[in-house]
Parts: sequence; C-alpha cells; structure tokens
Amino acid sequence: MFRIISGKWKAKKIAAPKNFDVRPTTDFAKEALFSILENKYDMQSISVLDLFAGIGSITFEFASRGCQNVTSVEMNPKHTAFINSTASELDMALQINVQRGDVFDWLKKFRNKKSFEIVFSDAPFEMEEKKYYELISLVLNNKYLKENGVLIVEHQSRMKLEHPNLIDTRKYGNVSFSFFEPNKEDNQEL
Repeated sequence: MFRIISGKWKAKKIAAPKNFDVRPTTDFAKEALFSILENKYDMQSISVLDLFAGIGSITFEFASRGCQNVTSVEMNPKHTAFINSTASELDMALQINVQRGDVFDWLKKFRNKKSFEIVFSDAPFEMEEKKYYELISLVLNNKYLKENGVLIVEHQSRMKLEHPNLIDTRKYGNVSFSFFEPNKEDNQEL
C-alpha cells in the first residue's frame, strides 16, 4: 500500500495485490524529494523517466502533481499491468507511458532518442554497486537528461555513490537520494 502525497489525487491510497514483492518509497522520503523538485521544476511542463517503476508510487506522484509526460520502465509484467490499470482508474492514462522491459536493455535501446528533465531510479536495494554506476553512465552518457535535468538515484543509505556529476545526497533513514547533473560537454552541444 502506498499513498499519493499531493496534487489532484492527494491522500489517495493505492493497494497493490498482496503477492507483489515491492518496496515503495516511504511517504516521508517521497514528501522530502518532491519538496526539493517542486522548488526547481514546474511539474506541468516537464517530462519524467521513472526507472524500476515498481507499482508506480513515484510515477503516480508526478502525474497527480500535473506532470503530463511520465515514462515508466518496469520489467515485471504484473507491475506494468497494475500501473496501466491504476492509471486508467485515476484518469492518468494519457500522462503515463508504461514500458515493460529490463531497465538496462531499455536504456541501451533508446539512447539519444528522448531527453527528460527528471530521470528517477529506484533499483532493487540488493542490486550490486557496480550496476548503479552502469545505470548512472547509461543515463548521463546517452543524453537522457536535458540541460536543466537531474538524475535521482534512490539507494540504501549505507551505500555511498561517488561520481564527478554527483551534486547532492539526501538521507532519509535507511533511504538516500543521490542527485546527478548532466554531463557538461552535452550542455555545450545544445
């Protein structure tokens, strides 16, 4: 079960089927994250890429706040079906584009095709640290971020990510969000 914190569907509780193995971002962490993002971006005019979307906790939060262009990538077919059906129920089907597939394969396949203001990744916490770095490289080196964009990686607080593009890490209990800026040379080409 998770709750949409703000926007059109504020306080809406969404219950996933009991057999789903998911770990939605906590309300406390989600509230803090969106407070940061809403100070920087106009939610109604940005595009978002939600990687490892799970059952859509972050996807629905963006859509509820007026974001018209959310792409969610999730490998589990039950989860993608759940996101699609919930999006229809909440009248968000036009805002949310669900893509079923392995995140790493998806990022390799769609390189340089579309850029986003926000790329959010909530990989499984048991993912190896080197895979986090692979993910960061795939996003930053393939123009997934617009010039004013940010990559946000949710991870366990005990993992410390080091990267030249890292601009901030915020810790909320055992969950941290690390924020990465786009590559500088990409900005000069735009």
